[in-house]
Amino acid sequence: MIGPDRRYRIARSALILGALSVAGLFLVLPLLIVLSGAIAKGWSLYLASISEPDALAALRLTLTVTAIAVPLNLVFGVVAAWCIAKFEFPGRSALITLIDLPLAVSPVISGLIYVLLFGAQGLLGPWLGEAGFRVIFAVPGIVLATIFVTFPFVARELIPVMQAQGRDHEEAALSLGASGWQTFWRVTLPNIKWGLLYGVILCNARAMGEFGAVSVVSGHIRGKTNTLPLHVEILYNEYQHTAAFAVASLLVLLALLTLVAKTWVEARAHRDRHPDPIVQPDEELP
Repeated sequence: MIGPDRRYRIARSALILGALSVAGLFLVLPLLIVLSGAIAKGWSLYLASISEPDALAALRLTLTVTAIAVPLNLVFGVVAAWCIAKFEFPGRSALITLIDLPLAVSPVISGLIYVLLFGAQGLLGPWLGEAGFRVIFAVPGIVLATIFVTFPFVARELIPVMQAQGRDHEEAALSLGASGWQTFWRVTLPNIKWGLLYGVILCNARAMGEFGAVSVVSGHIRGKTNTLPLHVEILYNEYQHTAAFAVASLLVLLALLTLVAKTWVEARAHRDRHPDPIVQPDEELP
């Protein structure tokens, strides 16, 4: 007869094996297929595929859009989380709902909204055209679409962290004569730094890999408005499968770097929450 401890160990092993099998099938295997497809016809073709002008332009645009969208969402996320977690004010629930809106709206729909607003036949399109400013089928539209889809990540990561910390530390600093800016830099920011970094990493990962909203507003202009995901789609549709896998491997590399950064942040945050006990040397008995 199998005892309860042995049944527990068997069930635990089965669950772990099942989780690893699903992760391997749906996560690791596709990555291996991408990497093997990228080098299927040799390293020379791989290097040529990722160094040709359109691929480099797509990489530059992806990094540029990310470098614009992430800092803007960082500033908004910190301000919004601070207001929601530290204060009660009219419209607080509405602000929380607006922050969650991009998670509920399809990225394609969000891209279509920008087309209806800023397109040539849109609400603001004719006026912008007369002013010589182009949004749709240009970099500004891609930046706006990326900001929209990455809107919630920093704020949603910081809100529960700030709510858990409460307002005692900030109120104590203010009562001792610190300004609001000093309170933020010396009290609030050190307490939220790991949550903030985690939110930035998630926002960065989504910005680099966004496809749906960017596809609607970009126009798919080679060398100008194609990000890396869009460039992969064009290559694959043109039956340049090896080149498509090669460019996709760049996205895989960026994703792996993001995963390494995420793991490091989680480890540091865990270490801060659970510091190693300080071992004191035994005192000598008199």
